[in-house]
Amino acid sequence: MRGGRSTVGKWSNPFDFFLLFIYHGKAFLRMINKIISEELVKEMVQNGVVLGHKKSKTHPKMKQFIAGNRNELEILNPAATWDSLESAINFLREAISKGGLVLFVATNAAAKGVIKAFAEEFKYPFVERRWLGGTITNFSVIRSRISYFENLREKKEKGELLKYTKKERSEFDKELGKLSQNFSGLLVMKKVPDVLFVVDPKEHETAVREANLLGIPVVAIMDTNDDPSDISNPIYASDHGRQSVEWIMNQIRGAIKPLLPKGYVFHDAREARSPHKKTNYER
Repeated sequence: MRGGRSTVGKWSNPFDFFLLFIYHGKAFLRMINKIISEELVKEMVQNGVVLGHKKSKTHPKMKQFIAGNRNELEILNPAATWDSLESAINFLREAISKGGLVLFVATNAAAKGVIKAFAEEFKYPFVERRWLGGTITNFSVIRSRISYFENLREKKEKGELLKYTKKERSEFDKELGKLSQNFSGLLVMKKVPDVLFVVDPKEHETAVREANLLGIPVVAIMDTNDDPSDISNPIYASDHGRQSVEWIMNQIRGAIKPLLPKGYVFHDAREARSPHKKTNYER
């Protein structure tokens, strides 16, 4: 499925859209020139993937991907959401298969934990607190600070800071705390990333601007209040709901796992703690 332009009209009650799908299935989907399963639409609705922001916040360029609104909340067209997700996944698969480095960025409360876990799982760099200006446009300076952080941390672990006074060691600890906040997620970023992945591009305008300046493709989970103009690979979905972001990342996880080399060891042990639920890319 290519393209994300919706041909769905504006429904006074967007849940009529889902009810029409449930009762008329493929016959209704032919009306919008998309074929997606009833199960898939239900998953997206149940996980809040198609739930947008208030209508008053809608960006004009996002209107074509909206099916309607309920109680002033915009509802994204699930066909457009799935189509954009498929396109983004295909792009990520190609980039990763060529050894591309992806930098993940998410700082809002709903998304940052999910994105951090995903990035750590696949050993990719991430930003979960604050984007430092020049993270990619002034990478040599950022990399030098990361190296300084690594060296100072190593000295502490080896006990090489014990020779200093208590006050000096306290200052080192404070410095390590600040460096950890800024750079702990970037330790594996040894070069300028090949792809920038952000959740809520409006919140991360500086990161997107830096990527565009360097010609780095941007994949973004973006909501109804975002401007898609500067995003090369948009995913039209809720960027403010934890369940939505988790569902999106699970689809991506299922698609890129087969690309990993045999014997790849995951960073965390979540799979050992709970049964793995197959995604639409593993079924």
